[in-house]
Amino acid sequence: MIEMVVESIRASLMSPQRVVVLREKKAERYLPIWIGPAEADAIAIKLQNITLPRPLTHDLLCSVINALGALVNFILVNDLRNDTFYAKIMVTVNGKQLEIDSRPSDAIALAVRVKAPIYAEEVVLDKAGIIFDRESGKAIPASSMGDEAQKPSEEELRRMSAFTDFINTLDLKDLGKSGDE
Repeated sequence: MIEMVVESIRASLMSPQRVVVLREKKAERYLPIWIGPAEADAIAIKLQNITLPRPLTHDLLCSVINALGALVNFILVNDLRNDTFYAKIMVTVNGKQLEIDSRPSDAIALAVRVKAPIYAEEVVLDKAGIIFDRESGKAIPASSMGDEAQKPSEEELRRMSAFTDFINTLDLKDLGKSGDE
């Protein structure tokens, strides 16, 4: 498991889709995950410390978890199959560890609310991680930088081409820069 942080939420003007960009906490490898506009807003609202008059769905989930005496230990983006990311919310309730299946967007929205760590499996980063080429301004698949055995197959690359095309439409030049720069 590799610890990640939410780098940003990105939108393309050519699509209603949003992307949450996770960054490896101790490196410059990024994991872009397509999410819906509502989930993007839920994550962004919390990251920007915006207070709403009524709780959103993820706030309600936090309230239920707290009311049950449970604790969110961490979330894990654990798989990527057929262009779909999978995640688990790891909780402790009454001393028992539970894994709860989740969409990554919902797990991340929960994690930012409860300040739980976010992790990704190495295999997911091998398949979908990117490294930002500061000279060309383009995203480079992290898999192209590593071991041949870890590179995606031609079929996986073909299936992910639409995803790569979408990522390349985003303005990523400010990745890795804090808001102060």
